[in-house]
Amino acid sequence: MINVTERRNALLAAAAGAVAVAGSYLVTGWSPAFVVRPVDQAVVNLTPGPIVTVAIETLGDAGHLIHIALAFAAVIGVFGLVAFAGLRLSARVDRSLAGAAATGVGSWLLAAGLTGDPAQAVGAALPPAVVVAAGGVPPQSTDSRSEPGSSLEGDSTGAVDAVRRRTLGFVVGALGFVVATVVARRLPASDDEPLADAPRSEGASARLRELESASLAVESEDLLGMVSPIGAFYNVDIAEFDPAVTASEWSLTFTGETGSERTVTYDELIDRPVEHRAVTLRCVGERLNGRKLDNAVWTGTPIRPLLESVDPEGECNCAMLRGEDGYYVQFPVDVLADGFLVWGMNGKELPPSHGHPVRVLIPGHWGETNVKWLSEIELLTVAEDGYWEERGWEGTGEVKTVAKLWDEGVTERDDGRIELAGHAYAGTRGIERVEVSTDGGDSWTDAALSDPLPDADVWRQWRHVFDPDGSHEVVVRAVDGEGTRQTETTADPSPSGASGWVRRTVG
Repeated sequence: MINVTERRNALLAAAAGAVAVAGSYLVTGWSPAFVVRPVDQAVVNLTPGPIVTVAIETLGDAGHLIHIALAFAAVIGVFGLVAFAGLRLSARVDRSLAGAAATGVGSWLLAAGLTGDPAQAVGAALPPAVVVAAGGVPPQSTDSRSEPGSSLEGDSTGAVDAVRRRTLGFVVGALGFVVATVVARRLPASDDEPLADAPRSEGASARLRELESASLAVESEDLLGMVSPIGAFYNVDIAEFDPAVTASEWSLTFTGETGSERTVTYDELIDRPVEHRAVTLRCVGERLNGRKLDNAVWTGTPIRPLLESVDPEGECNCAMLRGEDGYYVQFPVDVLADGFLVWGMNGKELPPSHGHPVRVLIPGHWGETNVKWLSEIELLTVAEDGYWEERGWEGTGEVKTVAKLWDEGVTERDDGRIELAGHAYAGTRGIERVEVSTDGGDSWTDAALSDPLPDADVWRQWRHVFDPDGSHEVVVRAVDGEGTRQTETTADPSPSGASGWVRRTVG
């Protein structure tokens, strides 16, 4: 049976593990130097592709929460083991400072080894050392038979209760430190930095006004118009921790089989010809009527001139793009040449969560292919698998046509009629029309559409109003700019994106 002292040590060790993680977070924030980050990255890298697919299709965003929770649990456990050893040492020598010193040194070595940052590893070392220093040697029983470091099972009830109260106090104090750290680190999001110079900011603002004027008037105040606010724009990454890259230290290197290399700095990039494009992104892993579809005005420069400067003879037919987060995607060069190197979003500096300082946008392709925190483009003569292709997904395919009908798109008007509204998207093929059925697909009506835009890769809004007569099975489908109707065949997201017609009961 585990005695009172061992149970006490286990609780204190768990508390020490928690404050070690909290201390690291207090010093580093949600950055690559945070001790949980390398473990989370390892979980992501080592999880087999089939398990990733099941998690995406069955758990959705909860899948990310599970892997980050596993990473936190593992790190707290490891630091807790270090603290447990320190507590045992304290009891053995009857000196809490000895155990505290061992805990502090062991925790520092562990944190420095995980993150490669010895200076900031101190944040993970001091808090658990304090826990062991304060609670390392348990209060001794007044029973003359008690010896330092012995079990308290034979002690008086009062002594055992004293140990429990003291241990509970330490645990509550540790939890308080964790909560205080989280509160102290909750800083305002930095998603509202305007573009660096007025002309660029004004150009983006003009495009935003153009999209607003093209928007379709709908009854629902909650339904997005033609532009998604930055804070509402969906966000998916392979890991929970964004790379910390400043504009001053960022550069993009072109490498590969051309025999020539080129490195472009941030200042050089933003001095190139500037465009403000409306581009829609859709996640390949979302379900048919999922919420991972958004549109923004992006500020950047075309990638084609840079590719031609590195490979003027066109010797390479494909390219591997790599980001600072370890993500990589392979593209045919002729597809990549239509891409766009982006440093602005909706008239603001590109936020860290969307790839600051620079990301790439490839027209008409799934959102997963648009590498964030872009750092390298390797030109190749033989295609190689990208990150998701290695895990059984199609990789760099074109988006499928879809018409969405979300909850906020169904509104009962004051006159008793029902308004249906949503968005439709078909990549660079564009949207020609959206067809709506209120009788389960027996008859169809063309919906009203928002004004077309000159941008090649952008969604359109649709709206349809009808008189309800009881319950209606509503079905929506889109026809792309090439005249091809959205497929009725239902498919799950893996391996090449969800398909089918959106259906829902209204009324």
